[in-house]
Amino acid sequence: MSIEGTIDLFGEDTYYKKLLGFGAGIIILGVVCFIDDSRGVHPLVKLFTQILVAIIVVASGIRIDNIDIDFINQLSWKDTFYTILTIGWIVGITNAINLIDGLDGLSTGISVISSLSLLIIFSLNGSPIISIILITALGGALVGFLPFNFNPAKTFIGDTGSNFLGFALSVISILGVAKTYTAIVIIAPLIVLALPVFDTLFAIIRRVVTGKSIKAIIMPDKGHLHHKIISKGYTQKQAVLILYGISATFGMFAIILLDSGIWKALSFALMIIAAMFIGYNSIFKMKEESAQIQKEINEEIESNHKIRNDKEV
Repeated sequence: MSIEGTIDLFGEDTYYKKLLGFGAGIIILGVVCFIDDSRGVHPLVKLFTQILVAIIVVASGIRIDNIDIDFINQLSWKDTFYTILTIGWIVGITNAINLIDGLDGLSTGISVISSLSLLIIFSLNGSPIISIILITALGGALVGFLPFNFNPAKTFIGDTGSNFLGFALSVISILGVAKTYTAIVIIAPLIVLALPVFDTLFAIIRRVVTGKSIKAIIMPDKGHLHHKIISKGYTQKQAVLILYGISATFGMFAIILLDSGIWKALSFALMIIAAMFIGYNSIFKMKEESAQIQKEINEEIESNHKIRNDKEV
């Protein structure tokens, strides 16, 4: 192969260099997270590793770039802005999927739903074929794995798996919007991943306020969405399925927004909110009726027991 051919192989028109960067990031992050799962690693070491692999990905040519927003493109330091934005996106999504991995099958199922949503968005957007292949491969692998990871889990993904899922979704989502950078196309992956993103943002705010220190961000707590749902009396399976439904709703919203516009997307969101409100009220009434029936049964048992004791006396 000639020198010219070799240069072209890794040029802007190919994805070899980008895939090498993506693969190198997966290996480095996987090794550190494997050590964390087996022996334990300080959270700051993991954060540094996430930043490092994000920089490697950016250096390989994978970057959010040329967003169709005038005031951003007029910045004299727009290249630095895009680099920071890309690194922040990769590190943020990686941590978001990792932090939401608190119940059997939760992060895996949400990643399946996100992969399917992104696949549809990429197809509608005419995204590069490499992004469609990668998101299909990721989603297909997770569909086969989910039955073993769902409650009661036979296999656990650990930090290695959850960090990989977040890293893969963040990078593939950038590749998928690489052809068109309109505001809606950029926002769509964010909406798809809104559940873990919002959960992570709320966790950061909550920990800083509660711990009154930036250091509190790395301290685990029991304030995540899945903890809140379980505290309401739902089982682990029910909590996971509820969060699946919320994640699927965000995914459908993003797809409708991209395909049909904001008004149809808002109409869909309002219908889902109404359905959830009606469903919640029905479940709440069923719980009240169940509690009342159980109370009456307990009172009947106590009454019979008292009568039996009186007769014995």
